[in-house]
Amino acid sequence: MSPKRNPQAAQMADESMVRTLRYQTLAIWPQELPLFTRYGVPPRAQILDVGCGTGEATSRLAVQFPEATLIGVDVGPEVLAVAQRTHAALAPRLSFETGDGFHLRFADNSFDLVLCRHVTQLLPEPEKLLAELVRVLRPGGTLHVLSEDYGMIHFADRDGNLIDDLWHRGAIAFAASTHTDARIGRRTLPIFRALGLTHLHIDYLTVDTERVPREWLAGIFTAWRDGYSEALATSGKLTLAQVHALFAALLASINDPECYGVWHVPVISGRKLIR
Repeated sequence: MSPKRNPQAAQMADESMVRTLRYQTLAIWPQELPLFTRYGVPPRAQILDVGCGTGEATSRLAVQFPEATLIGVDVGPEVLAVAQRTHAALAPRLSFETGDGFHLRFADNSFDLVLCRHVTQLLPEPEKLLAELVRVLRPGGTLHVLSEDYGMIHFADRDGNLIDDLWHRGAIAFAASTHTDARIGRRTLPIFRALGLTHLHIDYLTVDTERVPREWLAGIFTAWRDGYSEALATSGKLTLAQVHALFAALLASINDPECYGVWHVPVISGRKLIR
């Protein structure tokens, strides 16, 4: 994948990304897993995970569907090496390979379930990525996309710091500078409609200080801080010192048992029309 297609490649290759993916899955998966039951995935399904990262979700699906065959695809050799090493016991039923989500090697109508998690906010022209996922999906199969939106993160302000600035003046502004959309979560359902998918759903996973251990939430945002602080300061809306102060305030808020915070995570799903 060219740098133009993958403008956040440096952040994806940072060691902090392994921590990010681990803590995100710990926090999100208990609410996300029931959605796959609703889809009616056949027992011997062919499942594709595009942007699989370290295989945290792919491996959990392999356990959930013990007769299925699963392929995880990612552009990053660093995270794929972790996936292959960590989940080797599930091979050959579960495999991982390098691939470009905009140009998948698979034939049309190949998979019963295609998932794509935490990816759409990273890439320009996510509509083209989603169209490619629909291409390889079988008629009647389900597309499952966890599509982040940094306007849906709400934590209590702390020590005079407006935490929303971290997202609106930091993450959203940085994304715009890389021609990506940090609020793609709210645009993904209309894209599904335009692609002709049916049985559309949008589910919001509530990742908050009541449902998720605070140490997991702190793990997510500590990893984001370690991987993204310098990048967030490049858009010119915040200085690096301000980014550091905002992350410190966010983490203090998360670790304060008297404070409440929530991250709403959109998951959009739909079926490919049977013609």
